[in-house]
Amino acid sequence: MGRIEKVNQSVKEEVSQIIQFEVKDPRLEFVTVTRVEVSRDLQHARVFFSVLGDAAKAEDALAGLDSARGFIRRLVGKRVRMRYTPEIDFTLDRSLEYNINIENAIEKVKDEFAKDSSND
Repeated sequence: MGRIEKVNQSVKEEVSQIIQFEVKDPRLEFVTVTRVEVSRDLQHARVFFSVLGDAAKAEDALAGLDSARGFIRRLVGKRVRMRYTPEIDFTLDRSLEYNINIENAIEKVKDEFAKDSSND
């Protein structure tokens, strides 16, 4: 594992812990950090997250994360050994939603295929 991957993993673990146990915001109750991408110069970190619920829950979660950004960054700075604490940007990770849609489409095609084969 390279240096950037280690930094990504460390930041992901800390941000996850902070959101789960230290940020007291009900909008963040069902937020999961899915991955983190820290820039090569370590100045910026994009934190991808998913949230259980609909689009309104996702918007609320993003607002909650944005309001807690300074607090989260400060704690990451104390806990992850880096020369600079990266600026944190939160991004909704839609890959889970995308995967569910793909699985549903595959199931639908399978069902139609099974229906067509039974009619032969």
